[in-house]
Amino acid sequence: MSDPVQVFDRALLRRRRDRAAGTVDRVAPILAEAADRLIDRLDDTTHRFTRALDLGGRGQVAERLAARGIPFVVSADLSHRMAARAGGIPVVADEEWLPFAEGAFDLVVASLSLHWVNDLPGALVQIRRALAPDGLFLASLPGLPTLQELRTALAEAETELRGGISPRVSPFPELRDGAALLQRAGFALPVADAEDIRLRYRSPLGLLADLRAAGEGNATLARDRRTPPRALFPLASSRLPQEADGIPATCRLLILTGWAPSATQPRPARPGSATARLADALGTIEHPAGEKPAM
Repeated sequence: MSDPVQVFDRALLRRRRDRAAGTVDRVAPILAEAADRLIDRLDDTTHRFTRALDLGGRGQVAERLAARGIPFVVSADLSHRMAARAGGIPVVADEEWLPFAEGAFDLVVASLSLHWVNDLPGALVQIRRALAPDGLFLASLPGLPTLQELRTALAEAETELRGGISPRVSPFPELRDGAALLQRAGFALPVADAEDIRLRYRSPLGLLADLRAAGEGNATLARDRRTPPRALFPLASSRLPQEADGIPATCRLLILTGWAPSATQPRPARPGSATARLADALGTIEHPAGEKPAM
C-alpha cells in the first residue's frame, strides 16, 4: 500500500499543542460544549463501560467519563503537556500510531482531535482494533462549513494583496464522508450526523486568539512560510460579516458513532426472508411495480 498523502505538519502540531496546554483554559467553554454534545450520546445506549480512552480531549473528556462511573480512563495526546493535564491516566501517543493492545478498551472518545490526522482511515482502523468486540467509538470533528467566514475573508484579502491564495484554514470533511469512513475502517452500525455550535465574537482578534489558545493554528504543509503582508489580517477582518450581536463564527460538529463488530450485534435480515407483508401491516393494498392504483 502507498503512504497516505501528507497534508499536515505533525511536528508543528505537537509544538503548538505543547504551548496550548498553558492557554487552552481560555477556550474551555467551547471545548466543554463540544464534549458535552458528544458524550451525551452515551445516553442512547444501555451498555456499561469500564475501560475508556480519551483521545485528545484537552481536559474536557476524561473527567466527564469518570463522572459517569467509568472506573478506568486513559488520556492520550500527541503533546505530553496536554496529556498530563487531561484528567485521566496520561499517555503520550500519536493518533497515527496508537500504542494500545488489541481490544484494550470498550469505549473510545475523540472530541475535536482527529482533524489533524494525515491518514484518517488508517487511524480509524487502529481505533477499531483497540476496541473490544461490541466496544463503542464516539468522535466529533469540525466539518464544513466550519470557519467558512474566516476562510472566505482571508482568501479575498490575500487575492487582493498578492493576486493568489495559500492555505490558511485547515481543510475539513463533509458530513457525507463520515459514515463511509467508519464503514471503510470496519465499524459496525456506523452513524454520522452534524450539530452546529454558533459563536459570536466582539472583534476578529478574539476569534484568532481563541484559535491560537486551543492550538488550532494553521499546520498544513502547504502553508505559506513567508511573513504575511502587514495589511492581510486587518483587510480580512474588514471582510468578516458583521451582525448586530457580533462577528459570527460557525463550528459544525460531525459526530461519528460506530461499534466494534461482535457476533451479538443485530444484523439486517436476508433479502426475501420476511414472513409478513408490509401492505398488511399498513392496512393497504399492494400493487405490482408499474401498475397505477385505480382512482
